[in-house]
Amino acid sequence: MSVLEIKNLTYIAGEKRILDGLSLLIGASEIHALLGTNGTGKSTLAYLVMGCEGYRPTSGEIIFKGNVINDLKIHERAGLGITMAWQEPVRFEGISVRDYLTLKTKDADPSLYLEMAGLHPELCLHRMVDKALSGGERKRIELASILALNPKLAILDEPDSGIDMLSTQDIINVITAFKKNGSSVLLITHREEIALMADKASQLCRGKIVCSGSPMEVAQYYKARKCLVCDAEVCVYV
Repeated sequence: MSVLEIKNLTYIAGEKRILDGLSLLIGASEIHALLGTNGTGKSTLAYLVMGCEGYRPTSGEIIFKGNVINDLKIHERAGLGITMAWQEPVRFEGISVRDYLTLKTKDADPSLYLEMAGLHPELCLHRMVDKALSGGERKRIELASILALNPKLAILDEPDSGIDMLSTQDIINVITAFKKNGSSVLLITHREEIALMADKASQLCRGKIVCSGSPMEVAQYYKARKCLVCDAEVCVYV
């Protein structure tokens, strides 16, 4: 049984059709990369799966572990084991990194998750999760916090944003850690070097999945040919 199945999903906001009959499968402990330029609907899909406020499908089904979850609220989906790392990490005031990483399990070892995210625990645990952290630090700490939750499905919306090129391997390592822990991952990214570490990949254009397969096949196909939907010469990366 797949962990996540999206069937003929359509989402219309105002008069704009953002997702148009999209279908997607993600299996157990599978990392599935979703590629596409800005404005193709990648983040919208993430918000719909997570059940964010104001996001409900116009038609189609979102199925998690065999059950349709279209009408579930965000906290109900979180209770099922779905969680999300936002493209812009949420900012918290008045809470330390140590407390943030142990919100779910008080006896968890926060140092372990920080190390997985490429951070030094002795330099981070006492600091506050607020604007004093750099963008890259907040991104890594958020990824560490999601690892600590041990989700069944982790939605990672451009986990590489705000991360310098030298730290790319750290991000790859933390995404791989989700798989090792038994989590499935919907990985949204623009960067080929991040997408290539996935098990499978799909190309999204104008709200449709236009190609699925191995990450290398998807990248090579759309580098060499026109997109079948928008007829653009290049429709993979910005």
